Amino acid sequence: MEKRAFKDSIYTAIASLTKAFGHANRLEILDLLANGEKTVEQIANQTAITVANASQHLQLLKNARLVKARREGNFIFYTINGRKAYAAWQALRDLAMEQEPAVQVTLQQFRKEAGSPQSRSLEDLSADDRAILLDVRPADEFATGHLPDACSIPIEELRERLGELPRHRTIIAYCRGPFCTLADEAVQLLKANGFNAVRLEETYLDHRLQTDKKWQN
Repeated sequence: MEKRAFKDSIYTAIASLTKAFGHANRLEILDLLANGEKTVEQIANQTAITVANASQHLQLLKNARLVKARREGNFIFYTINGRKAYAAWQALRDLAMEQEPAVQVTLQQFRKEAGSPQSRSLEDLSADDRAILLDVRPADEFATGHLPDACSIPIEELRERLGELPRHRTIIAYCRGPFCTLADEAVQLLKANGFNAVRLEETYLDHRLQTDKKWQN
């Protein structure tokens, strides 16, 4: 093969793969599926798009091998396709947070209005062994995987279960990552009820990507 043809073929193939990242709905779907399996109906509901559109986006993501699917009875469950697919999304997300002004401004404005302008990182957790790590994602996502020593109180149950949390310790709430609003809702509710609360930026998979050697390889 002539070297120009070789280079054109390689970069065209890579460009084809990157097209899968080129839509806001598909990025949100990847972010959602990183937290566990979902049916197309669940994805459509949680991303506020039609089932037909969700199916089209999922098919494109599947063709790009960024998500995978399994059938159980009449349902097809989708999830992110392993470490490399998540690492690619994580790198794009973090790059946007560092270098895209629109992302930075929108994130800061939302956090300020939500009453959660400050956040913690995974590196901070080891320095505060008295903090309570609170996972406010749905219970099925917690069961799929969660940060060590985290307790699970889904956001829709939090108001009724505030009595389970100690008031003399900092509550660090986390959800699906920096663009998920569940942790912000939790921090707002906790502060309104007299708790010292902040949100955690990273996700369970961010932690796993750093610490799980089997998943790294």
